Amino acid sequence: MTDQVVDTGGVRTSARTPDGSQFLGRTRELKELRADIERAGLDTLSGRKAPRARVLLIAGRPGSGRTALAEELVRQVGDRYPDGVLRARLSEPDGTPVPVARTARDLLTDLDVPAPPGAAEDDLSAALREALADRRVLLLLDDAADAEQVDALLPDTPACLAVVVSGGPLTGISDVRPCTLGGLDTKSAVELLTRLSGAVRITVDPRAAEGLVEVCQGQPAALTLAGGWLAARPKSAVSDLAKQLRAEGEEGTPPGRLLRLVHASLPAPAARMLRLLTLAPAGLVDPHGASALAGCSVDGAHTTLDDLAALGLLHRLDSPLPQYRVPGCLHPLLKALSETQDRPAEVQLARARMLERTVRLLQSCRAITETDSPETRQKLLGVPRALRFPNPRAAADWLRLRRPALLASARAAVADGELDTLARRLMSQLVRAMAAHFGTQAAAGDLYEIHGLVLDVAERRNLPREKAAALLNLGDLDARTGRTRAALARFRAALDAGREADDPYATGRAMESVGGAHLELGDYDRAADWFGRALAQRLARGERAETARLYGRTAEAHTYAGRYGEAQRNWRAAVAVHRKNGDVAGHARALSELARVQEYAGRPEDSLRTCQEAIEWARRAEDVRLQGALYLRLADTLDRLGDPAAAELHRGAARRMLVEETDAAETAGSGTASITGPGTGSGADDKAIEPEHGGNACEIRSASNED
Repeated sequence: MTDQVVDTGGVRTSARTPDGSQFLGRTRELKELRADIERAGLDTLSGRKAPRARVLLIAGRPGSGRTALAEELVRQVGDRYPDGVLRARLSEPDGTPVPVARTARDLLTDLDVPAPPGAAEDDLSAALREALADRRVLLLLDDAADAEQVDALLPDTPACLAVVVSGGPLTGISDVRPCTLGGLDTKSAVELLTRLSGAVRITVDPRAAEGLVEVCQGQPAALTLAGGWLAARPKSAVSDLAKQLRAEGEEGTPPGRLLRLVHASLPAPAARMLRLLTLAPAGLVDPHGASALAGCSVDGAHTTLDDLAALGLLHRLDSPLPQYRVPGCLHPLLKALSETQDRPAEVQLARARMLERTVRLLQSCRAITETDSPETRQKLLGVPRALRFPNPRAAADWLRLRRPALLASARAAVADGELDTLARRLMSQLVRAMAAHFGTQAAAGDLYEIHGLVLDVAERRNLPREKAAALLNLGDLDARTGRTRAALARFRAALDAGREADDPYATGRAMESVGGAHLELGDYDRAADWFGRALAQRLARGERAETARLYGRTAEAHTYAGRYGEAQRNWRAAVAVHRKNGDVAGHARALSELARVQEYAGRPEDSLRTCQEAIEWARRAEDVRLQGALYLRLADTLDRLGDPAAAELHRGAARRMLVEETDAAETAGSGTASITGPGTGSGADDKAIEPEHGGNACEIRSASNED
């Protein structure tokens, strides 16, 4: 195993159980669950068609093997569902229920169904049910906290099946018979110990093995820890472990007593790392996160994680990346151990190191897409080898696979409240990395959540510039998904924050966005007024490129309002500014729009002359598509002026141009595709927050900018 960030050549473990071992026991439970799939429901018995998916509930305490049973059931019946298996965890490691909106969005992502960023919970649930309406899928919902979570995600089709794992019955979901788990039967429990610790000691003293099973109450989690303890001590007898457990007393659960025993026998560095793994976002840890938490090398952390997994203290995930999960039944126990054995300052320092490592990985992940820049290449050479990605594809794979943990890191950092500077840096780099690898459009759902977290920090810390930037970003995403009134409210709030921060860029951007929202709502007078305010600010600051664009937007509002004289004056002003700027393409487009307004105003001769001038400028700009569009407009104008022959000549020229341009574009696009670099998606409209060094202020920058 190299110390590169992504190692896609690793061996995948079996997915039958969380630790990759073959499933044992539960024959009766599996038989009952499979029979329950075919059981006639109450609706069928009453002569009605079942309106929703059948729900199978597996109930049991953490450590009872409930998730392993669910996975084995999925393995046995999964081939009946040709559209695949969808998985979701409905509780965080600390027991906090996962919001339904987040789960529904993740499931829609797994189905490759786009979901509007910022959509409400009901809308996402409805979109999920619609996506599953014509599919036959098996839905595995693990660690459900309550019936409302499950009910919101159930498909409205009996062709689907939902397997739900919970700590107890879910009252509120009709026609569900829970399969309640106790301990494993003695034979299966002894077989599990044999597999983990070796056959010799079990065969020599079977009564001691049965006694150990009794002490562990047949719980798979406790038996796994017991087997790992015995495997690490080949000279210890099974009876020795049973005696030590009995000496521990009856306090706590069997997994808790085993954990205390195993934890006490670990080397101090490994025990400390194990306790700190409870800080891992979403309970997911990789060697980088573990090395940052423990303050050791990546290779050393990887070795320790493997050792802990061999002892049953971690689950090694089936993933191209080396990833591990802290078992849910052990997470609260390890957290309690950390609270008693680790000083709060040390825990906070470990959390800060983990966030800092994540920030540096995200910086490296984005920088690998910008190797055309000599400055970026020089920066990459200064990055430690363990933090480098070999190529953009590896960086994109890492970002995609670690996405749940990265988003959980951002949520946890904001919720902590003590590491806001690191949280802001983390979210800034996460936005930039996602924009560079996925594009702002594809990552819009995640970006909406991140910008919301930025807003939380900005309001908590009273950072008006960051508040303005977050509100602008959220408003842009609202506007793109048709929530124009919500976008207008955010843009107005951004304007207030920009004025409070005395930030001319944010205030100008907000005024223009307010105008754009009014334009979308059909309030053309207010749109023109707000565009005019933004224009006045740009003129005062001498920003000529922005000035030309705002002249055009003001003209657009006047055109919609039927004020063609005002629209023509603004387009002429835009033409003049583009000419001063030397922007040939912008000059051509502004003349094209001026010709359009002249035609609306009933001045076809003026429109004809302006259109001919625009064609000349479009030719200088080598904009073939614009030339073709202008020739078509010329043809329409000539028709109205009574010259159909000349009109047909111009239409023929337009057709030839557009066909040649299309052929050229197809030829250029027929080569090998490459990974898109930064600056894709919606461009400069999507901004990221970058804190200034040593202060609370921030700059609103394009996601493709340098650090």
